[in-house]
Amino acid sequence: MTTTPSSKTVSATPARLVWRDGVPESADFGDVYFSRDNGLEESRYVFLNHNQLSERFAALTPGQHFVVAESGFGTGLNFLATWHCWRQSNPPDSASLHFVTVERFPLTAEDLARAHAMWPELADLATELQHHYPAPINGTHRLVLDGGRVRLTLYFGDALDGWRELNFRADAWFLDGFAPSLNPELWVDEVVTAVSEHSRPGTTLATFTAVGRVRRALQAAGFDMQKVPGFGRKRDMLAGRYAPHNPEQTGPSEASHPPTPKSVTVVGAGISGCLLARNLAERGVQVTLVDAGSGPATGASGNAQGALYVKLGVDFNAQTRLALSALLFAQAHYRTLPGNLWQQTGVLQLAYDEQESLRQDKFAARNDYPGAVVRPVSAEEASALSGLPLAQGGLWFAHSGWLNPAGLCAWLLDHDRIACQFDFDVTKVTALADSWQLTATSGEVVTAEQLVLCSGHRIIELLPETLQRRFRPIRGQVTQLSADDIATPDCVVCGSCYLNPASDGKALTGATFDLHQHNPEVTSASETENLQALSSMLPGIVPEAVMERFARSDPHPRGRVGFRCTTRDYQPVAGALEGDGEALPGVFLLTGLGSKGLSYAPMLAEFLADRLLGHPEALPLSLQCRISPARFRQVPAGAKAFQQEADILTSGPVLRAQEVLE
Repeated sequence: MTTTPSSKTVSATPARLVWRDGVPESADFGDVYFSRDNGLEESRYVFLNHNQLSERFAALTPGQHFVVAESGFGTGLNFLATWHCWRQSNPPDSASLHFVTVERFPLTAEDLARAHAMWPELADLATELQHHYPAPINGTHRLVLDGGRVRLTLYFGDALDGWRELNFRADAWFLDGFAPSLNPELWVDEVVTAVSEHSRPGTTLATFTAVGRVRRALQAAGFDMQKVPGFGRKRDMLAGRYAPHNPEQTGPSEASHPPTPKSVTVVGAGISGCLLARNLAERGVQVTLVDAGSGPATGASGNAQGALYVKLGVDFNAQTRLALSALLFAQAHYRTLPGNLWQQTGVLQLAYDEQESLRQDKFAARNDYPGAVVRPVSAEEASALSGLPLAQGGLWFAHSGWLNPAGLCAWLLDHDRIACQFDFDVTKVTALADSWQLTATSGEVVTAEQLVLCSGHRIIELLPETLQRRFRPIRGQVTQLSADDIATPDCVVCGSCYLNPASDGKALTGATFDLHQHNPEVTSASETENLQALSSMLPGIVPEAVMERFARSDPHPRGRVGFRCTTRDYQPVAGALEGDGEALPGVFLLTGLGSKGLSYAPMLAEFLADRLLGHPEALPLSLQCRISPARFRQVPAGAKAFQQEADILTSGPVLRAQEVLE
């Protein structure tokens, strides 16, 4: 089983380097990271040429993807050389390069930049990689580069753990790393077996080593290996191709995927639906997006401001790892947005009462997060960061901030491969022989090859009765405040509620958490509730006169109501709709994000796009189970009820809207 990092092992152990004549050596393994003669040319000769990458990249067709896997990321030289080759080969714009790699001891950002300085011809690629290089956090990181044409999946941890956690199949392998005599753990039989399990018949492989036991282990795992001339002073190296005796045999990581769809229909133009639509479109898929509203973000995603934050658990368990992965990916994604859509002001999670202060103390004591991700700050530093006089300290997330969700949704949908149909209120979903048909209240019809339902709290209307209890709507009202009424912060301040910095002289606070109220109208009671929560978190920030004014009935309320969807276990859902324990072909879900849609949606959209297209998946297997719809597939009371549910989900040719998953 894959080991899960526990508290105090959040951060990966950095590589210890010794620099000799400008070339980095490992202080632990006593070997160089690349050839002293010419590291770049060695990478090209050993890995690119013997995997025929230039020719294979050029032969790709629109929408195809190619997967290179590597056993040691090191300085990233092999990745940069592959990326450069990809550009030089000029594949179609909608083709994708995936590079999947593991690294037990990642280089620091400073050492990485120093190594990259040796290769001026790769400078533009190296600069982009350095800009996106993740914090040294154990586990899986997905980097989206080159405008979405290149994706790097980087696992910090033991190689064997990485291959067990990551779901992909390679087209070409780079077996790199320090020499087998110096780093034998990277060349054990279990690792070689995992390499074969992540390969398909015809997958190529190259490695700088020609050690006999490595060749024999690869041959035993199904690779046809040949000894060929090595680079420079190395006499021999190995190159080969996967040719298993039983081509039908698949390993545990080779989960079958549906054929890559030519088109996908997304229901829902909130943040999750718009992010998924854009993600798919950038990978060459034609997307039709339908929504009952008159435009994007008419529901819970329509607020003028939205804060990017998650509450990390005291223990570094699976739930915390999912939240952290989502946060880091969202931060990186939003950094690339144009204009004023994203404001990286930082987020201060205030230790607003004694209980939260004790929780944060335990969090800091039990974990070793890099300071660039999150760090404790005193009341004095919190006051300086926020621009407010604060009596408490808190946790500081320097790379978080706030964004304009409605503006983001509109920008995401501005793509040639996305066709929007608004005012399309789905009332019927019909299962055809190999597709789905959506019918709106107007009688208008849309046919979907693949269907993804992202319609937020309306999931409860669309689900079979036996699954409705797994989801719940939450009413949330936000309050808009004028900078003339209160002192607004320089960063997002959150705790029992949140307060954003001012934008155009106005700032949002909130939101209420109304499980048992379904009133879509703004109420003065909710406005007062928000102001009281803000005053409790930040005493004295709301003047009494402002409280009184908001408490009075106002014909022009300043708030906005949205309904969020959450699940019984407060974890999101992303994956295939299931009926009678089996996935229903062509129907997927992306919902249940609750109040953390801005944080979770980018990563979940990335993962679901991977799953839809059969690409390497951004989330490790140990976290996929936390978001799988299958976790709700519990047998209802009595076999008869179970059969009724199965009949509903698998019946045809017509399913009512309330009998379809969102």
